[in-house]
Amino acid sequence: MNVGKLCQTNLVTVRPFDELTAAAQLMREKHVGYLIVVEPAMQEGTMKPVGVLTDRDIVVGVIARDIDPRTLRVSDVMTRSPVVTAKSDTVQKAVQEMRRIGIRRIPVIGDRGELVGVLSLDEVIDALAVELQDVAGSIRSEQIVERVLRP
Repeated sequence: MNVGKLCQTNLVTVRPFDELTAAAQLMREKHVGYLIVVEPAMQEGTMKPVGVLTDRDIVVGVIARDIDPRTLRVSDVMTRSPVVTAKSDTVQKAVQEMRRIGIRRIPVIGDRGELVGVLSLDEVIDALAVELQDVAGSIRSEQIVERVLRP
């Protein structure tokens, strides 16, 4: 299965110059802890991921250091040049990359580098659970057929 079929396309994004407190409020409103920081791409109407901002970035990088968040912009705290995966990549390749750098979510880009989605380990686990349920169902069906054919 490729990343494009599994990733979430309903994205929550911010711009580098947005106020950090506004980004935190957006996280609360949308019930997310991960924002993709975007800038307009060369193609009209598309966005390119230039960073990511997590609730952990805000807590560890700002609050725990006793910095006033009202004085900061997203660009002051975000992780720049995020590792991304292509929508055509296999889920296995994306997960290996996520494991290598220790992340739970990864922006997904299209053929021209435009943001098309985000893949999280939640989606991967959900997909695996469905596949495992199908396997278990096959085993149960085999047992039922065996009982009917060989009483």
